[in-house]
Amino acid sequence: MALLIIIYVSFISLGLPDAVLGSAWPVMHVSLGLPLWSAGVIAATTSMGTVISALLSTKVIARFGTGKVTLISVLMTAVALVGFSFSHTIAMLLIFALPLGLGAGSVDTALNNYVALHYKARHMSWLHSFWGVGASLGPAIVALTLSLGFSYKGGYRTIGALQFMLVIVLALSLSRWSDHEAKETTEIAKGNREVLKIKGVSSALLTFFLYCALEISTGLWATTYLVQVKGLDPTKAALWGGLYYMGITGGRMLSGFITFRVSNNQMTFGGLGLCLVSLLLFLSPDANVAGFALVLLGLGSAPIFPSMIHETPRRFGVGASQAIIGLQMATAYVGNTVMPPVVGVLASTIGLVWLPVLQAVLVVGMMLTVLRLVLLQKKKSQ
Repeated sequence: MALLIIIYVSFISLGLPDAVLGSAWPVMHVSLGLPLWSAGVIAATTSMGTVISALLSTKVIARFGTGKVTLISVLMTAVALVGFSFSHTIAMLLIFALPLGLGAGSVDTALNNYVALHYKARHMSWLHSFWGVGASLGPAIVALTLSLGFSYKGGYRTIGALQFMLVIVLALSLSRWSDHEAKETTEIAKGNREVLKIKGVSSALLTFFLYCALEISTGLWATTYLVQVKGLDPTKAALWGGLYYMGITGGRMLSGFITFRVSNNQMTFGGLGLCLVSLLLFLSPDANVAGFALVLLGLGSAPIFPSMIHETPRRFGVGASQAIIGLQMATAYVGNTVMPPVVGVLASTIGLVWLPVLQAVLVVGMMLTVLRLVLLQKKKSQ
């Protein structure tokens, strides 16, 4: 139980830095004399580090163990966050953006696989809900710091200090990780190249790419859709946009209770079905109905990611799960990086009116890939 509590706190910590740059940037870029667009370069550098660490995570975790990897990863993010507060140029920000991404990718992959192997599905859903808590707390800390009259640097240093506190807790708990990992199965772990040959892995990777493409593009463009296409007041549209993320976070908390009676595959298909219903409502001429549909889309999206992660060792085997989850994380981050500009280009050429159609294509694509995985799983068990 003590270790599980530490993992929950680690997931909050994992979410803390994710939205900080976006919330601090309006003040930060003016203070540093940087162009507005340079935030994209910093974010892309962080994403690149995350993808790299996720791809390398299998060998790193096999060498050092989950506990040490989590400790080192959180330490890297803590140093990077404090480094951001002392940076005065774009070059310095990019230097610290890379370890921020490297730390996030390793700990994300390590903890997801650890929970998938050792804990029930409800904990996976609740843990990802706690990530949402962290992602919400980060901007709140920055906002509080600015409201008190301090620089954005105070926000970065506060979050960095919280990360350093977690580093101390993780250092003191290393023996608990070792004792727990000693009880793991002795099944031989597979590497990235080996698992890519396993039937169904490509479908799993595509599912994660499509899911993150759906989540990130909705979060970035849905509010603008409500304003430009539905004619909703920008303030109300922003409120619905915030409720979308609350729907994801709250939906994952609720999903944890539903998993007591429902399987991972049923949770995934149920979520995808609710996503389709919400996208139909998104087409409503009533702007408030479209806004409510955005909340439903968040609720429908909620169980997909954690359910797919938790099912990985059951679908492909314990020995392959660490490598596959690492590849799934890397693919997810690629989706997060690639889709926002792609949707932006589409929006500027064919208009945001087509956003619900694009989202529906992503959802149907996930339905097809998950269906293939379920059929392969059934065939394997026969």
